[in-house]
Amino acid sequence: MDPETLTRARDWLVHDPDPQTRAELSVLLEAAQDGDADAQAELADAFLGPLEFGTAGLRGRMGPGPRRMNEVVVARAAAGLAEYLRAHGGGSVVIGHDARRGSERFAHVSAEVLAGAGVTVLMLPAGLPTPVLAFAVRHLGCAAGVMVTASHNPPQDNGYKVYLGDGIQIVPPADREISDCIADVTARGPASDLPRSDSWTRIGEELLDAYVMRTAGLVEPGPPLEVRVAYTPVHGVGGRVFLRVMEQAGLPVPVVVESEFEPDPGFGGMPFPNPEEPGVMDEVLRIAGTHGCDVAIANDPDADRCAVAVPTAEGWRVLSGDEVGWLLGWWIATGNRRRHGRNVLAQSLVSGSMLEAIADDAGMPYAMTLTGFKWIARVPDLAFGYEEALGYCVDPEAVADKDGISAGLMVAELVGRLAQRGGTVLQVLDELARRHGVHATAQVSVRHEDPAYITALMGRLRTAPPKSIGGCVVEGLDDLEQPTSGLPATDGLLLRLADDTRVIVRPSGTEPKIKSYLQVREAVVDGDLDAARDRAARRLDDLAFDMRRLLA
Repeated sequence: MDPETLTRARDWLVHDPDPQTRAELSVLLEAAQDGDADAQAELADAFLGPLEFGTAGLRGRMGPGPRRMNEVVVARAAAGLAEYLRAHGGGSVVIGHDARRGSERFAHVSAEVLAGAGVTVLMLPAGLPTPVLAFAVRHLGCAAGVMVTASHNPPQDNGYKVYLGDGIQIVPPADREISDCIADVTARGPASDLPRSDSWTRIGEELLDAYVMRTAGLVEPGPPLEVRVAYTPVHGVGGRVFLRVMEQAGLPVPVVVESEFEPDPGFGGMPFPNPEEPGVMDEVLRIAGTHGCDVAIANDPDADRCAVAVPTAEGWRVLSGDEVGWLLGWWIATGNRRRHGRNVLAQSLVSGSMLEAIADDAGMPYAMTLTGFKWIARVPDLAFGYEEALGYCVDPEAVADKDGISAGLMVAELVGRLAQRGGTVLQVLDELARRHGVHATAQVSVRHEDPAYITALMGRLRTAPPKSIGGCVVEGLDDLEQPTSGLPATDGLLLRLADDTRVIVRPSGTEPKIKSYLQVREAVVDGDLDAARDRAARRLDDLAFDMRRLLA
């Protein structure tokens, strides 16, 4: 066992204010010194270096050590944020948290350290969705917001997401500046020496009331909607907020998955509580079928994402994130829902490109950004933005972030209004495909626990890209670290293939994965939509097969 790692671990043990992580570290140290290889490996990883603070804030596995999420790391992050704010004019901070293990405690630690640094601190009234925190930053006029959440990550993870006064997640150079402030705090001494204060304020329910009223107001006046919705918050914090919004908007009360409705930090045993993962929506689809529902909606545990399924003659069909994005973009464009001059439709680079055609059809400006709502929400005059990973921003003036609650409400409205006209969302998707061609998209992700392997793999793809993928010739490669499109530099590759085919490869910003985003386009010939979709599906399958091999 490396003596330096042991020294750092023993020093951490002395100063760690959390009895739980102290106990975990004591057990690890004893086992490691007795020769336990697993304990030695865990210690080496936990004390390898600090958990990196970036544009996603902090996110990682909970436990002792600087490379884990714990009270020490959170306290230093809060102190670093306080220093950053002091250097940029000060102001108040609003803090929210979800229902994960440690979230409420981490939120309180942040409040105490920020207040101890002289910052005015406001705390949301309970465990609430991330979009409520994003709303609060703008609504309350705060200089920053902190959300303690790991979104849809595994149960053993937690995270620390930072928003600045515009209500948008941080981007460079703010992330680097906050990271430097955290490093300065760390260098000055133990986290236990940081001044703390309990002089922070718990906000009342009026903040949540304001969010509910604003979100419910997105539903346009019209005949009463009789849409039947099945809903699950996937063991997260979105349930009661979504029901309140539906009721306030005058929509029927959804049928809920009772076994998944109450917040559960173990997520009912789900290893990945993400509606994109196989099996996560099984219960809501079963309930939807039993009750003859028109649509099934699922939020992820912090309710910033929204998954949608609709009934077909063959059973329930889960729509892709792109399909939901196209539907919402079309609904906003055709419904002329342009608030205060906002008229731009935007999407992330890795999302399917149908939205551009929808915007062009509606005579609306269009924008493409890097992945993440920290970029999408910054598009001037944004009316709607989305990314294929189930993220939708339907009210950017109020919530400059993805919001699974408002997106779910608008999906319910769309399904209900189409039914009143004798139509369905599947008919809308068919018409979009006939008009603009079949845009078939898919994602292939491969998990690699070693970040160095992902870095090396990206390097190999840069220097020796494949000559063909899925039988399709690679005609060009754009290195997104050296972009020519005007977008900021990012770690990613865009491979341009023959036959209007595209593959984008990038490391995940929140999980130990390398991801690829595939798109093929097929024109609809002689009105034969089924044939075009069959051709597109075969091509997409071939691409996916080769990408799994390339990213392994």
